[in-house]
Amino acid sequence: MTKLSGAISLSLVLSALWLVLSGMFDIKLLMFGLMSVVFVVYLSLRMDVAEHEGDAIHMHIGLLRYYLYWVWLIGEIIKSSIDVCRRVLDPRYPISPTMVQIHTSQKTDVGKVNYANSITRTPGTVTVDVRENQFLVHALTREAIADLQTGEMDRRVSALEDIP
Repeated sequence: MTKLSGAISLSLVLSALWLVLSGMFDIKLLMFGLMSVVFVVYLSLRMDVAEHEGDAIHMHIGLLRYYLYWVWLIGEIIKSSIDVCRRVLDPRYPISPTMVQIHTSQKTDVGKVNYANSITRTPGTVTVDVRENQFLVHALTREAIADLQTGEMDRRVSALEDIP
């Protein structure tokens, strides 16, 4: 990757960050933002850190995948929270505590930790034990275990391992 493409990538990311964080679109503030971005890109190029390791565009796409995973996980947390509250408050919705071994497909320890933590962050499920490629998971209901056994969360966490 050339320094020019690294500078362009860095400029785009810094500009987007400036716009999101400032939230102001006054021409004077936009000019200050532009000057700041140009100055930081200039310093980064001069220090030879603008694109020293890897491809910044791919890294940003990876970060986008990571953020999309969190959006999905927050949605799962909300759905599970509603289900747990409903089961606690309404006796017509029974609980069926279950413990099951779940197979994991993550290759790295970090991936396994992310998967175990994602399970535990979801209300009604707890990762009790981690061994090699198996997790012992306790769930408040059989439905929660069935959701885990579909492998959707496992696939999404495994996809995060491929981020550069």
